Amino acid sequence: MQKTIIRVLLVEDSPSDAKLLHQIFTHTVQHKLEMVHVEQLSEAINLSLSENNLKVNNLENVNFQPDKFDVVLMDLGLPDSFGLDTLKAYRAAVPDIPVVVLTGLDDEELAMQALAEGAQDYLVKDQITIQRLVQAIRYAIEREEILNKLRESEEISRQALVKEQQLNELKSNFVAMVSHEFRNPMTTIRTAIDILQNHNNMDEARRNIYFERVQDALNHMLQLLDEVLFLSKSETAKLEYKPAPLNLISFCQEITEVMQMKAAGQKNIIFNYAGKCNLIYMDEELIYCILTNLISNAVKYSPPQSNIWFNLTLEDDRAIFQIKDEGIGIPETDQVNLFQTFYRASNARRIQGTGLGLAMVKQCVDLHGGEISLESQQDVGTTVIVKLPLHYSGESE
Repeated sequence: MQKTIIRVLLVEDSPSDAKLLHQIFTHTVQHKLEMVHVEQLSEAINLSLSENNLKVNNLENVNFQPDKFDVVLMDLGLPDSFGLDTLKAYRAAVPDIPVVVLTGLDDEELAMQALAEGAQDYLVKDQITIQRLVQAIRYAIEREEILNKLRESEEISRQALVKEQQLNELKSNFVAMVSHEFRNPMTTIRTAIDILQNHNNMDEARRNIYFERVQDALNHMLQLLDEVLFLSKSETAKLEYKPAPLNLISFCQEITEVMQMKAAGQKNIIFNYAGKCNLIYMDEELIYCILTNLISNAVKYSPPQSNIWFNLTLEDDRAIFQIKDEGIGIPETDQVNLFQTFYRASNARRIQGTGLGLAMVKQCVDLHGGEISLESQQDVGTTVIVKLPLHYSGESE
């Protein structure tokens, strides 16, 4: 029957006590003990945290592996530390390895204090037997494993609570955002309809102005609904990466034409590309979400008749999209939070928007295995750069 291997770190400055424990270890039958002996606390901490190979006093002449120790046998009186401070210092530096305290003092009060400070057991040297030592080591390991599982369970519960709090905050922000964003276009529609109903003699040109306002308000509400549905899919993990054959250059040209029409002549969107594009595999829906949101932002936050540059660079294994504008820019203090849901830059909050666009873009980029960055200077403009792999499998690399 194969013996269980137990890796022991003995922290003992007395050669005679260390020799005694060594002799006791040699008589163990059920376990194979691999022991490292050090005389100072600093050595014990360094070895416990080290991943290097160790020179070991191995009781059965088996090469010691650089795994962590299963248990520490520790004398409290060492050259560089004394008393309970020894235990406290070690536990603070190495909290995940169980400690059995060794002492020559038959002091019950000290034993209780040691247990309170995190020791798993307390042994009086002149009362140690083979059975008692092995039992103390085995129980210390088992208790530490139970404590570690309890800590893991507690951490999982804590993370779940934090997640629930974040979701509750997200829901509150969502309700506030939807209420605000829907109220404005609905007010516009109601006002326009009231005017049209009560002014029968209105000329055709003026009537068309109000119809256009209704149309714009409806389009805004439809866009808002699309963003809400996207958010719902992403929060319920239903948003997926589905690559398919795509001619990326033609696709980007079509997006440019659509966005130029939406800009209604108020902005000049300039598309350029470099590199060759054979048929590649990308997720058209995700790419569309990324590019339309970034170009829409550039249009929204740029002055009338300004230029917006949409550049595509194709390399061997990736596509680089760059959207550059001459807009209001983003304050440096806001840039770190821009991709958070509902977050809006401080200089953009008077402009209509939901704070969902860049959060959606970030999720799409992540699903596509890419990365996004931006460079911005307030009152000068913003450049957003998205890098996506051309043949991403959808799995973590």
